[in-house]
Amino acid sequence: MDICLINPPSAFLLDERVFPSLGLLRVAASLEQQGHAVQVLDLTGIENFLKVLEQFLAGSSVTMFGLSATTPQLPAVARIAEVIRAQRPLARLILGGPHVTLLYSAQDWEQRHHINDGRGQRALTALAKRFDVLVAGDGELAVHAAIATDAPWLVNGDDRHGPYFMTDAIYEATPLPARHLIDLGSYHYSIEGRPATSLIAQLGCPFSCGFCGGRNSKSLRVPRHRSAGSLTGELEMLHRRYGYTGFMLYDDELNVNRKRFLTLLAEIRRLQDRLGVEFSLRGFIKAELFDAEQAQAMYAAGFRWLLCGFEACTPRILTNINKRATLDDNDRAVAIAKDAGLKIKALMSCGHPGDSENSILAIRDWLISRCVDDFDCSIITPYPGTPYYDEAKPHPDQPGVWTYTTRATGDRLHSQDVDYFADAQYYKGDPDGGYKSFVFTDHLRAEDIARLRDQVEREVRAALGIPFNASRAAQRFEHSMGQGLPEFILRRRFAEAGETVGR
Repeated sequence: MDICLINPPSAFLLDERVFPSLGLLRVAASLEQQGHAVQVLDLTGIENFLKVLEQFLAGSSVTMFGLSATTPQLPAVARIAEVIRAQRPLARLILGGPHVTLLYSAQDWEQRHHINDGRGQRALTALAKRFDVLVAGDGELAVHAAIATDAPWLVNGDDRHGPYFMTDAIYEATPLPARHLIDLGSYHYSIEGRPATSLIAQLGCPFSCGFCGGRNSKSLRVPRHRSAGSLTGELEMLHRRYGYTGFMLYDDELNVNRKRFLTLLAEIRRLQDRLGVEFSLRGFIKAELFDAEQAQAMYAAGFRWLLCGFEACTPRILTNINKRATLDDNDRAVAIAKDAGLKIKALMSCGHPGDSENSILAIRDWLISRCVDDFDCSIITPYPGTPYYDEAKPHPDQPGVWTYTTRATGDRLHSQDVDYFADAQYYKGDPDGGYKSFVFTDHLRAEDIARLRDQVEREVRAALGIPFNASRAAQRFEHSMGQGLPEFILRRRFAEAGETVGR
């Protein structure tokens, strides 16, 4: 069967061509393993992406399309679906990825709590009207049911006891992402000056932060691991085939399982000794689980950067988030990293229940006092599948506003309802004054939160000498140009000439 998988653009990002969509490429590899002919239409970073889609449809007879979408990608995905429907009415449209998983998780939570006609259920129903099949949760096995003739409207890969859920053994056995189906060289990322790419060692994060998507989803919550040998095998392949010596390990938290983590670090070090090269690595850690032994082993394995979601800098807000890590844990993690020679990027957020001017400006003061090497400060948006969304109730006086109340302190967070099909302005923004808030607290209006976030950004960067990251404009695909064409067009042209695309 011929199948086209589509990676939609992410125009809300400052730079789209940083990390490839490994989840989509794992699904592609699973399909290829079963003998299907797979094309990946990679629309990331292409400004006039609908023109590229139209050209693909004009030159292809594919009638099976699989799309993956995060919530902020949904407006682009809706437009892609409309074009395919108009030009190929009998095509099957399958949608998977984080957004479907989060919506399914939200409506499942509503059902378990006897909430009838909840907004999660309504949003999932609206999504089902636009697509033939939805895939929730893990897609590597679920996609085979989604392309079957008798596919249901929803294939559930989020059921831990179902046939499509990824166990450790299945995760180990499934093929590596089909990176050969995209132009990997067009993605640009570096670590300490070395060209770098991303990979994932484990799935799922077991923690329960209130703002985080998938806290009620099994596929996003239950950790699944590959062996150290599987991960180092992928590292070796990426080095030998593509020449990479920089790697971003994009796990939620690398140090969830301390024993596994230390074993992995030792194996990565041994791999470099065997290859006679040095890697530069980057990855995420959980502050309260971090210790000096891990830090020293990370440095020895080639890690030079750590990222940590510290999020907030007052005990009350950390409690409201359900972060588990304390301010002391966060202080200690920064100190341990610096002692080991590791640079640290602090991931912060504001717009949490109970946030006030003092609690947001405390982020500024903490970042400056700890002399972090880099940071990111975002404004929270309650996505479907987050406790902030799932457990919110309609505001009694303000139509279209939902209110989440923390159990620990009673502090509240109010959020405006977002039409995810039409709007992605809630997701990040230009750090130089381009953020917009869709949330407010009992202490701050939405515009106050955006203003304070921008103040934190400016003053921390000024104090620590951290420059704004330069953005990269989306590439504009021109029909007359040969270079820069999406990989699927290059492959088709070479195939027609009886040649192959080498690398």
